[in-house]
Formats: sequence, C-alpha cells, structure tokens
Amino acid sequence: MACVGRLGEGVERLFQDEIGSVEDLTSRIDARYRSVWTGKTAREQTSLARYFLPHASSKPVLCPTRPRVVKWYCPFAHQNAFPSGHRYCVNVYVGCAHGCEYCYASAYEPPQARAKRNFVKMLLKDMAELEQFDVPPAPIHLSNSTDPFQPLEAEVGHTRATLEQVLAHRKRFSSVVVLTKNPTLAAEPGCIDLFRQLGRLGQDHPCYAKFTHTGIPPFLVEVSLAFWQEASRQAYDPGAPSIVERMEGIRLLRQAGIPVALRIDPLFPRAPFRDNSARTYRDFDLPEPQTLGDLERLVAFAQEAGACRVVYSPAKIVQPRRRPMSRAMRSMRSLYESVAAPEHLIFRGGSWRLPPQRQSAVTAPLVDLCRRHGISAKCCMQNLTETP
Repeated sequence: MACVGRLGEGVERLFQDEIGSVEDLTSRIDARYRSVWTGKTAREQTSLARYFLPHASSKPVLCPTRPRVVKWYCPFAHQNAFPSGHRYCVNVYVGCAHGCEYCYASAYEPPQARAKRNFVKMLLKDMAELEQFDVPPAPIHLSNSTDPFQPLEAEVGHTRATLEQVLAHRKRFSSVVVLTKNPTLAAEPGCIDLFRQLGRLGQDHPCYAKFTHTGIPPFLVEVSLAFWQEASRQAYDPGAPSIVERMEGIRLLRQAGIPVALRIDPLFPRAPFRDNSARTYRDFDLPEPQTLGDLERLVAFAQEAGACRVVYSPAKIVQPRRRPMSRAMRSMRSLYESVAAPEHLIFRGGSWRLPPQRQSAVTAPLVDLCRRHGISAKCCMQNLTETP
C-alpha cells in the first residue's frame, strides 16, 4: 500500500476544504472500520477517506459506503469479525441466473439477474476518483454476490468493461480475483488475452516487488465446482454450467497459463450425520450432495489440473429476500437441525449455520484429502483475507 504518488496543491486544498484535518476525519470513522486506517500515513488515510466516506456528510459517525460500483468489500461487517481491510468488490450485475439453491446472496439479492443502470458511467467515475484521490493499491474481487460470467455477460459485457478499466488503472489494484461457475466463457480468446495482461505487473507498479518475491499470481480465476455427480449439480446448481463444462473450462484456462483456484464450496454434511445415526438424505427427500469419494475425485482433479489451491466453506441455509425458502432448502434446514441436535442452529446474517463443532466435522475430511494430495486448502475467509 506504499509508494503512492503525491497530489497537487489544488487537490490538497480540496482535502482540507471538504473534510477537514485527517485527525478530525479519522475520529468520525465508525469503530468497526477504524483499524483499516491505523498504521497508514496521513496521505493514505486521507486518500482512503476521500474515496470511501461520504465526505460532505455532517454525521458524527462515518461508514465506508460512498463509491458507486467499485466498493469496499464488506461494508457492514466489523473488522474484528471479518478482517477484509482495504479491498474492493465489484458486483457487476444484480442477481444471478444460476439460481443455486444454497446461494448466500439470495438473502439480499433479487432472484432475477439484470444489468445495472448506467454501470459503465459509474465505473468510469469511480476509477477517475481512485486516480484523483491517489488511493493506494488494494485487491479487487469480481464478485461476491453475482457471477461475472453468467449468461448476461455475453449480452452486456460489463465484466469485460470492468476488467479493461482495472487494466487501464492497474497501479490502483494489487491482486485481481475473478470468481465464476462459468470458466468456459471466461476462457474465450479475448478474455484470455486480457487475463494475461492483468497478470503482468510492470516494475513501476507499487506491488511489483511483493508479487515477484512471493510468487503469488497478481491475477487469479476462482472456479466453483462443489459436486462430482451431475444429478447433484442439477439439484443444487440448477442454472449453472454442467460439471463437464466447468472442468473443460478450467483445463482451457490452465492450458493458457492462467492461474486457477478450485472452490469446492460449499461443503454439506455427509451421512452418517452423527454416531450411531442411520439417517440419510433420502430421509429428508433430498439427493446426496457430496460423498467422501466425490470430494476425493474433486481434489484429485484440482491437483491434475494444476490448481494453485482448494477453497472451501460449510454450506449455510439461507432465508431468501422477500420470498419463501424453496422446498429443497426447507428440507435441508430440517436435516441441519437433525445434524446439530441436541444443539441449535446459529442464525446470523440471514442464514442458519451448523454449530462450530459440526462445521469442523463437515470440513475436516476435505482438508485431510488436500493434504494427502499435496494441494493447499484454505477456508473461504482465510482465502479472502490472505489475498494481497
């Protein structure tokens, strides 16, 4: 986050005129986010505040909500609980056509996918302000609430427009991470060329030395593939590409030299659910999502394809926004209640979760499989917060 350039005297006067001294500004930042400003230079603190905070606001407490589309990654979580720090997320579209049963974004996103009005205009304004305010570089993620390569991309092209702007302003960003379930669309020749450019940092980039010394790729595609059986995919990822399509897309990306991480995410409980329990998914009128054998085949594929790591997280049962839960998720919640007993499910952020000990029982076998296959495994939050 160092090595940022200096602003002209005119912009410096704007800093002072609109938001006052750095000391006054940082005293108004909500305590949940204040740690992001700690340890930064006065210049960096002011740059971050000018970009992320509503600098004309008279409110006594300020939160990072101002940017139009190039936004703070998680503006509503306390940094102690979700230490995302200074990083960006661009949700290129609203909603997602894949309609995955377990999708956590259904708690706040509409069910139908659509393009954002004036998206490119807003994108250009945000990029211009990153330059104007001399904001230090940080990771950018596409995206946490919608698939940037869902079918809408072939019609609208907002993901490509975003990546082109990231490339044009590459010094404002460290890592560039794309998360998708449609790697075949991402592997088209025009995208491959753009990915390669995004993965090459010039020696004048502020983060050049860091990436050169660590060997961490500056650009990465994360592909979600949680199922090995096509019947399970059809049940839980009804609108997403098939398993064969995703595997082929991953191979195409790797053959082109594009770094890929495989997200075996989410992970579901596997029968038997508890000691001496004979209950199975059939008892809840559900197809079994993942067997241990399925997980081992997915890990072996990740190793064979040359994925740099596996990312995982336990599945949550989501209460969709302004609509009832699907039959499948109502049944899954009943199954989760059975798995958790005699404890209760934990409801937080619009979703039900297993108690910590039960979550560990779901994730530990995958971690062990990755260790035995010699591939790195990271939980979702660790993967995010360690992205430089």
